Amino acid sequence: MSTILQSDAWATFQRDLGHEVFQKSGQGYSYLATLEGGRTGRYLYCPYGPIADSPEGFTRALEDLRALAASKKCLFVRLEPTRDEMFPEGADQVEDLKHRGMHFAPRQIQPSHTWMVDLTQDEDAILKGMKSTNRNLHRNIHKKGVTFEESHDPADVSVLLEYLNKTAERVGFNRQKDDYLTQAARSLMPLGAASLYLARVDGEAIGAALVYDSEDTRTYAHASMSFEHRRLSANNPLVSTMMLDAKAKGLKRFDMFGIAPEGEPNHPWAGFTGFKKSFGGYPVTLPGTWDLPVHALPYKAYRWAYSARDTGVPAIRNSVSATVKRLRAAVKR
Repeated sequence: MSTILQSDAWATFQRDLGHEVFQKSGQGYSYLATLEGGRTGRYLYCPYGPIADSPEGFTRALEDLRALAASKKCLFVRLEPTRDEMFPEGADQVEDLKHRGMHFAPRQIQPSHTWMVDLTQDEDAILKGMKSTNRNLHRNIHKKGVTFEESHDPADVSVLLEYLNKTAERVGFNRQKDDYLTQAARSLMPLGAASLYLARVDGEAIGAALVYDSEDTRTYAHASMSFEHRRLSANNPLVSTMMLDAKAKGLKRFDMFGIAPEGEPNHPWAGFTGFKKSFGGYPVTLPGTWDLPVHALPYKAYRWAYSARDTGVPAIRNSVSATVKRLRAAVKR
């Protein structure tokens, strides 16, 4: 399974955002990483990566990333392994990562729990896997005057931004900033790596969704609908349309991108998890976000500083931040 986050298109997007991007392929591995961080320390971030075809390839990727991080005066590499073949057969993946000297990151970035739909099935099987409500809406939404269209015009992302802003004002939720989504459209749409789907009623746009496409996977990334038209339930057939269009394009999976872990009804994503599962499919659980320290003491100080920041203890935070700087200076010498 490929991921948009380790693609050439994503590298272009990250450079357009102003990030320093590193890409490399070696024996049995490849990676895309960006230089991140600020006052408390710099690090390399490898989203849903590195990619490796064996534990040995994974080892080589880690050695390469660690050397690169050291050359860039980084404290650590933050990574998110996704492939089972990167681990010894039958191994506990978490224990394997710990054995390699990694630490579970204090901030989890990409979802470690997601919901995937198999697009290699025929269309009837995909529709049969959905809840009957979704099937019926997919087949009959046109009777309500609702139409869907796929756009590759970056300017159309303004529709998505409009409804995301209205939804955020109404219910309050964390969302990507307008500048980020606008640049995503400008960078990725011309490369065929992103599409915007618009839902319309009598020509009026009542909602939109942005999806990202890798070599074999479509990722459902951002979406919002008009509250005034909520009774149409247009979001359901919008998703099924994007799903079947991805199949027609030759893609093999539709990634719903993020659900609440099983048995956590109070998780922030619990509300839309049921919606995502209503389209059929299967759960995917990944090890999560991990840190590979470049130098042990500076990384330990960084963790202290991060913890102090979250607990709101300025004196501790400032003291530890100063310690991090001194240790980084010592490393440079």
